Amino acid sequence: MASGQSLPPVLFGSSVELHPLAPEHVTELVHIRRTPEVRARWFDVDQDLAAGWPFDDPETVCFAVMVEGRVAGMIQYDEENEPHYRHASIDIFLDPAVHGRGHGRDAVRTLARHLIRERGHDRIIIDPAADNAAAIRAYAAVGFQPVGVMREYERDADGQGWHDGLLMDLLAKDFETAD
Repeated sequence: MASGQSLPPVLFGSSVELHPLAPEHVTELVHIRRTPEVRARWFDVDQDLAAGWPFDDPETVCFAVMVEGRVAGMIQYDEENEPHYRHASIDIFLDPAVHGRGHGRDAVRTLARHLIRERGHDRIIIDPAADNAAAIRAYAAVGFQPVGVMREYERDADGQGWHDGLLMDLLAKDFETAD
């Protein structure tokens, strides 16, 4: 989080609560990051831990995704504050044990609502791997629309090759009519 910025509030969704990330969340988040399903998308957590993850980027605001009082994942956002390009970007991972229950969709919707209504963003972007059909469906259900494929956008988890990303965005006017 940027210096001088206050701690974000707890955000309440239908099935999730988004709590500002705290040290007590990290052990469970590391466990989730080590699951094969998450590791395939979020790379080697041990390398990230050595760099200070999840507190290594002061410009990123992170929340623990809580489901029924337990840590079920993490969602984060970054902001571009240059007035002519102002927007926010979101990234998320969830424990595979809670996949398919709508918690990811609820977490993304809850954070999008906060970014639009409280942080004043007109546009939010998210960039799943182009082959991550489940994530793309969840984001589309919130109102995100495909913008285009970013070819060879990100290294594969093994670091050997590249895969495409799908840029999706959500405009405040579209979200407010759908929410």
